[in-house]
Amino acid sequence: MTDISDADAFFGLTLIFAAAVFAPLLSDRIARWVPIPSTVLEIVLGILLGPSVSALVAENDVTNRFHDLGLAMLFFLAGYEIEFGRIKGRPLVLGGAGWLIGIVAALGVSTAVTRDLDVGLIVGVAVCTTALGTILPMIRDAGMLPTKVGAHIMAIGAVGEFAPMIAITVLFGTTSTEDHPAWVRAGFVVLAIIAAWAAMRPRSERVGRLLSATLGTSVQFAVRLAMLMVVLMIWISYELGLDIVLGGFVAGVVIRLLISTIEEEEAELVASKLDAVGFGFLVPFFFVTTGIGYDLKALLDSPGALLALPAILAMFLLIRGVVTFVILRKDFDKAERTTLSLLASTQLPLVVVVAGIGVATGRISAATESALVGAAMLSVLIFPLLAIRPPGAVRRLTARDHVINEPT
Repeated sequence: MTDISDADAFFGLTLIFAAAVFAPLLSDRIARWVPIPSTVLEIVLGILLGPSVSALVAENDVTNRFHDLGLAMLFFLAGYEIEFGRIKGRPLVLGGAGWLIGIVAALGVSTAVTRDLDVGLIVGVAVCTTALGTILPMIRDAGMLPTKVGAHIMAIGAVGEFAPMIAITVLFGTTSTEDHPAWVRAGFVVLAIIAAWAAMRPRSERVGRLLSATLGTSVQFAVRLAMLMVVLMIWISYELGLDIVLGGFVAGVVIRLLISTIEEEEAELVASKLDAVGFGFLVPFFFVTTGIGYDLKALLDSPGALLALPAILAMFLLIRGVVTFVILRKDFDKAERTTLSLLASTQLPLVVVVAGIGVATGRISAATESALVGAAMLSVLIFPLLAIRPPGAVRRLTARDHVINEPT
């Protein structure tokens, strides 16, 4: 991290925002040949801007604060997007069973291969995640979210983000685990559950009226309340020495439950406003700055890391994909299970978090971090493309599920 002038700081911010604007334009331009998600291009552009290539932008206090806000907002939106009424029951049970089988296998395989318990823990937790916040916009744009497949990927993704976040919180915390023992971090998880329960309790008429009455005014109470929850959870996470991803996720769940008290059309309007703040501003900042901080040199200078990258990508498919494919054998046909398995194997934000904790605590090297993050970036590039883009696949899945969901 470097100390820079105000002019240099705003020059860096300008380049980051320019990358965030240019990425979807570039994605749309090359979609006719290779459909690359905008998030991947945001990271690539960040790498080009950062010290690994052009060194036009360096990490500093300003970019790091926006990076944290973007990360928290990404997980806030993931938590907000979950429709608990749709995933409860069998989807959630199967998603949980798949994750438990996967984490046991991942910890065993990664520890056996690395012959190092610390490295095995980091890699094992990292490969058991699912990038729900990253894939939800993709499946929503593809029209899959309202379907049976959409409900199951939402459940798989919810478990694949929430369970690893608890594991991160209890096992690793942040770099200050000495000052904050495991029971403090576990206490935060309990408080998060209590907050979610409290949000479902009856609310005052005044709060409900403000939520509805200010949607079209300059007050925007619902958006302000959501952002307060995000910043509050970040502050609490820092104070307790925790990572901010759990705080952001919990904030999204709590606000979702709170907003459920207003009319459905108004709730959709709130969601669109939060999407605008998140995906239009803060989340792209996270992905671009992730690229800026990516140590490409450490990866290229380490033959072992270069070999590990495709192996880690294969582990994503093995631990999340194959397990999902087998678990869902009674509920979906082969094509649907393939789609769900590929989406379940798509990983990125939590891999960045876990790998960063691993480096900060001395458990893994910068080269291993680069291999983990590089594999995660490739998973976002490859797996959703294979899952969603085959000709007629989305049309067939959505049509079939809409027939299944018709009232009899």
